[in-house]
Amino acid sequence: MVVAGIAYILISNPVHSETSFHTRATVFPSLPDGLNIMQSKPHPSSHLHAHRAGDSSHHHVAEGRSPKILAGAVLLTLIFAAIEVIAGFWSNSLALISDAGHMVTDSTALGLALLAQYIATRPPSPRHSFGFGRAEALAAFINALAMLAVVGWIVIEAVQRFATPEPVQGMAVFAVAAIGLVINLVVAWLLSRDQKSVNTRAALVHVMGDLLGSVAAIVAGAVIYFTEWLPIDPLLSLAVSALILKSTIGVLRDSYHVLMEGVPHTIDYVAVGADISAIKGVLSVHDLHVWEMSAGHPALIGHLVIHDMQEWPTVLYSIKAMLVEKHRIDHVTLQPEMPGMAEGR
Repeated sequence: MVVAGIAYILISNPVHSETSFHTRATVFPSLPDGLNIMQSKPHPSSHLHAHRAGDSSHHHVAEGRSPKILAGAVLLTLIFAAIEVIAGFWSNSLALISDAGHMVTDSTALGLALLAQYIATRPPSPRHSFGFGRAEALAAFINALAMLAVVGWIVIEAVQRFATPEPVQGMAVFAVAAIGLVINLVVAWLLSRDQKSVNTRAALVHVMGDLLGSVAAIVAGAVIYFTEWLPIDPLLSLAVSALILKSTIGVLRDSYHVLMEGVPHTIDYVAVGADISAIKGVLSVHDLHVWEMSAGHPALIGHLVIHDMQEWPTVLYSIKAMLVEKHRIDHVTLQPEMPGMAEGR
């Protein structure tokens, strides 16, 4: 239901032959045509989304994403998840049950990742002018929340197992966990081939957690089989949960930052403002915003008070060159103003 709801919200897009667009833009007839990107007459959205010569190289459609990678990972994870759930309850191993729950969660996580990857390839529309690239961050955020719930369940169950140990079939745990280790290695290898996507990296975090879970289950099975020391089962489950929690919080923080349009971690907001102010012809900078339209694609908008409007093309060229070279920002929208305009005079 959650996946279907997200799909409907993000994909639903009524088609309009014509529409009115409410945009904030200042057009200067004296500027070159390449800078005069907005006109008063309505246009089809594909024309408005187009980038002209001198515009940024950013594309509103996510590129370089391979759905086959995630599809293969989903298939492998689903098959083994079903096997491990049955084996986990049959052997009564918390380590194996935890790994099984992890695999089930990963099946959902990878399914969300696949859905988000498809949505992110859709072009911009009259209702979504930036495209759907941020769907990846949304799915990564949901994945991280699901992982937190799984970690919480494991911790509660482990504490109960310490108080009241239960018998575990060590050899069965060892055998199933060994197969799971191989499956997780294959899935991790598939996902590691697409590191450009924050969503695929989030799914990889899940699989790495499964990898650790499989190793822990193997150790638990061997220890229980040879020594019958039952506390090793919940003990290793807690250790793996701590490692998973650390990675999950990182994904949660990064995806939340993108969704909240935070300044990218690699960009110094104050330095950007100072560098723009230092460009010849710029008197001051205000209403400056820097954010990520999608992971790895920063954008900047702002208002500049300049000395002479006739110098604006030269000033703009200098600013754009500086932002690309020093801050790796190439999606730039700036509004020039004369002294006094900012105060409404």
